[in-house]
Amino acid sequence: MNRNKKALLGIDTSNYRTSLSLVNEEGEILADERAWLEVEAGERGLQQSTAFFRHVNRLPELFARIPLDGVRLVGVAASQAPRPVEGSYMPVFRAGVSWGRSLAHAWGVPFFGTTHQEGHIEAGMATADRKPASERFMAIHLSGGTTELLDVRRRPGGYEILKLGGTRDLNAGQMVDRIGVAMGFSFPAGPELEAAAAGVEESSGFAVPSSVSGLECSFSGPLSALERAWQKGGVSRGEIAQATFACIANTLEKMVLNAFDSGFPKSLLMVGGVAANRWLAARLKHRLEHRAVGGSLSFADPRFSGDNAFGVARLGLKMRTLI
Repeated sequence: MNRNKKALLGIDTSNYRTSLSLVNEEGEILADERAWLEVEAGERGLQQSTAFFRHVNRLPELFARIPLDGVRLVGVAASQAPRPVEGSYMPVFRAGVSWGRSLAHAWGVPFFGTTHQEGHIEAGMATADRKPASERFMAIHLSGGTTELLDVRRRPGGYEILKLGGTRDLNAGQMVDRIGVAMGFSFPAGPELEAAAAGVEESSGFAVPSSVSGLECSFSGPLSALERAWQKGGVSRGEIAQATFACIANTLEKMVLNAFDSGFPKSLLMVGGVAANRWLAARLKHRLEHRAVGGSLSFADPRFSGDNAFGVARLGLKMRTLI
């Protein structure tokens, strides 16, 4: 069998999604398999032990779908921690690392460990509608597990990431999921909430205030206001959904403007599952790319904005060049 096509396998096992991605030496996708972890109806998340167990069951199913005929594996990469900072740890990533190290040993190829957040940044850089202009840029990682404003610099094999600010309590995705589940949507609630908000004007009359102080924000207060409005009645699902995304947009706009005023780069990359919301992207571009502001926003392709192993695999290729 001819096995001349060199490829590297990336693995990411985040809180709610198992992902595998096979890329060639140019960093192009040869195969990409992902699956959500099951969350029971009415629940708003998973315990780490449950998520780990479900990753262990899901990984063999996804791996069996990866076509390896004609492929010569040159390495395996996996997310081994949430962020590239000392002490960053989350048990779910051990499922991917365990699988990755075992496959690398069986194939006799190197294993490369990276982080979930660097994988998001790399996938965004590879698929963004417009690349950040310099070696240093800001990024917003916006998902169910993270709401962070970041100062990002390239480094060999990955990124140096300094957290500038973020949420003091709930993440933006948690607010989306909790109000969505409260209104009867399934978890994760982002797609159904986005569909409910479609066609509802921001000026419909119902809104909740954002909570921002400098480069930090809070979503617990806005979520309580949304839940009270839904329980009280008189406001439609669509109006609640629209108010949720408008609150997130207003929050991010204020944080980014404060960062611009503090002298941080005006080149901004948006990644994460919540950042894939098209209305949110259009709203932030309209406000922050206004000539009076001067921002330059880049958004990852929505297919690669949420959790994925594509960025992890590409980082593995970069680390391979360093050995």
